[in-house]
Amino acid sequence: MLQNKIDFTVIFTAQRANPNGDPLDGNRPRIDYDGYGEVSDVCLKRKIRNRLQDFGEPIFVQMDERKDDGFKSLRDRADSIPELKAANKDADKFAEIACREWTDVRSFGQVFAFKGIDVSVGVRGPVTVQTAVSAEPIEITSMQITKSVNSVTGDKKASDTMGTKHRVDFGVYKFSGSINVQLAEKTGFSERDAELIHRALITLFENDCSSARPDGSMEVVRVYWWKHNCKSGQYSSAKVHRSVEVNKVSGDGKRIEDYEIKYTPLDGLEAEIYDDLR
Repeated sequence: MLQNKIDFTVIFTAQRANPNGDPLDGNRPRIDYDGYGEVSDVCLKRKIRNRLQDFGEPIFVQMDERKDDGFKSLRDRADSIPELKAANKDADKFAEIACREWTDVRSFGQVFAFKGIDVSVGVRGPVTVQTAVSAEPIEITSMQITKSVNSVTGDKKASDTMGTKHRVDFGVYKFSGSINVQLAEKTGFSERDAELIHRALITLFENDCSSARPDGSMEVVRVYWWKHNCKSGQYSSAKVHRSVEVNKVSGDGKRIEDYEIKYTPLDGLEAEIYDDLR
């Protein structure tokens, strides 16, 4: 069982890629009102889930194109566990079984609310992830594209129908997160689970390529992993996360070398650092 609070910070780059499209803005890369790039916490947890699945871990919330058990919905996946069906009137028992069965449930939590079950069950997970934000405002490039064939026979649209594709030319993003021991005790989240999360963060963009994110366009460059010496933590998560800063120091900000990653160690709390820039 997990005995020590954990904090982490991840720094990654996006080069000629769309790290997280905004469906309310024509799938352009997400930005805030000041022009800083964003990648939602939901997107980041999706990537962590995918990596855990790659490691052979049982995952409840699977992507349709990555399903490894043949179930077509979350309800079908939940119903495949006879113990869960038998415990649908006992919320605590239901949560205990679900946490035991699926790594992502005992990590991030889950709400089980389906038609036909007597109770809605909410599981609070110990692993929380913040939204990633770029170190500098990002520049978005839009490119006109065409399709070379008709989608269906008899389609009146010409085969050269226009479309638009968007990308970030270059951006350095940072996000942080924590693992809470008190919630880990409730879900059964273990030291082994924590190490799997650590490994997933380091390899976050493996097997994540797409037309919007070509292989090699997204790269984790540094991961800080702090393991406190007690359950409640030696410092607040906010103070730990503030100990890492990313600032542009030279050039036009189009290369990682134009940025300084500054880490100020805290007394008595040492970070394990993965550094792909050395």
